[in-house]
Amino acid sequence: MKQISVVLAGIGGYSAKYVENILKKTDSWFRIAGVVDPYPEKSTMYSRLEDMDIPIFKTLKEFYRHKKADLAIISSPIHYHCEQTCEALENGSNVLCEKPAAATVQEIKEMIYQRERHRKLVAVGFQWAYDPVFLKLKQDVIAGKFGAPLRLKALVLWPRDIFYYKRTSWAGRLIMNGKFVLDSVANNATSHFLHAMLFLIGNDLQNSITPKAVEAELYRVNKIESFDTCCMKIKTLSAEIMFYASHAVNELWGPQFAFDFEGAKIVYNDPEIPESQGKIIAIYKNRKEIYGPVEHGSMRKLWVVMENLGKGRNEPVCTLESALSQTLVINGAHESSEIIDFPEAVVKFDKDKSLFWVKGLSEFMKSCFEKNKLFSEMGISWAKHGRKIELDNYEFFKGGTK
Repeated sequence: MKQISVVLAGIGGYSAKYVENILKKTDSWFRIAGVVDPYPEKSTMYSRLEDMDIPIFKTLKEFYRHKKADLAIISSPIHYHCEQTCEALENGSNVLCEKPAAATVQEIKEMIYQRERHRKLVAVGFQWAYDPVFLKLKQDVIAGKFGAPLRLKALVLWPRDIFYYKRTSWAGRLIMNGKFVLDSVANNATSHFLHAMLFLIGNDLQNSITPKAVEAELYRVNKIESFDTCCMKIKTLSAEIMFYASHAVNELWGPQFAFDFEGAKIVYNDPEIPESQGKIIAIYKNRKEIYGPVEHGSMRKLWVVMENLGKGRNEPVCTLESALSQTLVINGAHESSEIIDFPEAVVKFDKDKSLFWVKGLSEFMKSCFEKNKLFSEMGISWAKHGRKIELDNYEFFKGGTK
């Protein structure tokens, strides 16, 4: 068994989970060669890393001047993903990059080019693409067990308070230091669920379907550059995808999925089907089949990649090509719609929760989800329909609608 060395780019926030999970393992077949973070002392893992004499560097470039690593885990802000992935590849490392792979399609295409040039593995950290239950469902989709896909939709209502947007300098930003960030409800906290639908109807076990067009509506209640609420209609060769997500609500809901196929309906967290709470269920005409729970917080992605390298395994990973489909949708969405501020008349502020939210939004989005409608198709006064953006031959994101 080959011992693999690991460098972690980013150890604060969500990145700390990578450090924590690696340090829990006592196996000797891997070791931390170093960590990279410009402000390491802000991490909850800082004192443990110091106690273990693990080298800490300010930049990845500085790390590679002194060290090497078989695997680089890139869990830094979105606008560093492309740069740091390419730097790791240039220095001989394989890469596990957190979601999203990058902010723009051109960045991901550069990452693909560098991966091919250096003949290394690059995996992206969309959790559901590694989950055994979801992979079993995808195998059955590929095998034609449910017939052709017709429509897939997801609804995610996850409140985020004002401190969520103050936790980092890039939260809710579109551009920072001259680089696209495109942080948003659809490109960060709920991006897994958008990717999961594109991934599920991809034609092989590792890749996603390529979106053909997107119509989006983008809104915000928080004082940010980007959007905290959205609805999207995505066209693919095989099915329509509807995606609804918001942080501008005061109660948690979802993710709720409903996937319509010719021969079955697949649901997750459907309030009308108690067995689907936390579980994927396929519903046929005369029976139900329970696939089971999906572990959203799982670190399986980490162990799949590390064991593929250290133990010579070849389990499926989320590829850059698979992640590109989600980024195509996000880039197209920003070109489809301006970001519209909710009218003051419907905006509420919960002092106890430090939360801006929109009155009636949760119920309205649930209704849109049930009826397969965009906000503007429901006749509400503040909604504005976005342009249809064709994604065939989409090569370069220049910037969104103002």
